[in-house]
Amino acid sequence: MDNTVILIPSHLRATRLPNKPLLLINNKPMIVHCWQRAVESKVGDVYVATADEEIAKIITAVGGKSILTSKEHKTGADRIYEAIENNFSKKPKNIINLQGDMPNIDPLAIKLLDKFIKNNSYEIATLATKLNSKNDLENKNIVKVETKKEMQINNFSNALDFFRLKDINQKNFYYHHVGIYGYQYETLKKFISLKRSDNEIARSLEQMRAMDNNISLIVGLTDSYPLGVDTIEDLEEIRNIMKNG
Repeated sequence: MDNTVILIPSHLRATRLPNKPLLLINNKPMIVHCWQRAVESKVGDVYVATADEEIAKIITAVGGKSILTSKEHKTGADRIYEAIENNFSKKPKNIINLQGDMPNIDPLAIKLLDKFIKNNSYEIATLATKLNSKNDLENKNIVKVETKKEMQINNFSNALDFFRLKDINQKNFYYHHVGIYGYQYETLKKFISLKRSDNEIARSLEQMRAMDNNISLIVGLTDSYPLGVDTIEDLEEIRNIMKNG
């Protein structure tokens, strides 16, 4: 299987915003918006990997493909690995892990990541966008990525760190991390075999497992600014943004 496969991990156990994937935006569940953006990217087959039958039924009802997984997974990467391992006799070469709480992600951003992972040597690739303001840098709900060099649109650089809050090094550059990852099957298999690192647990950022085990992360800059929904305030903001969508 040479084409890219997109998997969207999803579950109903979010503590800050219970039943998050099923919350309505424009009378449509959030997870359906995310699935639609992935389909619109046209980079490959799209699956929602979920622990919950309610989510699976909703995706099936709109014509999508869902895969039921264990409820015990701690991260999205672990969930999509189970989905691939148990449901793909021929493993996909390129995998995109798209977070299920970014209902307004631009399909062109997904295309950008897909183009990069098909044409470059890498371990894990992800995306970022410019921070809107200093307030974003100080907002613990927004995940940031740090780079040594200033990034340009559609270009990729090495990521130095991912964090929610930290003391800023004025010599480096900081961006809003977009929750999407690209990797090959063997890298995903290696990643999930590793023990969750202290930084991963403390920051609640699964990409730190890779950083702490010297797996390189390459980050590309996009002008898409998807809002990750983690709180009721985020939900109201995205509802307002997408009310005419």
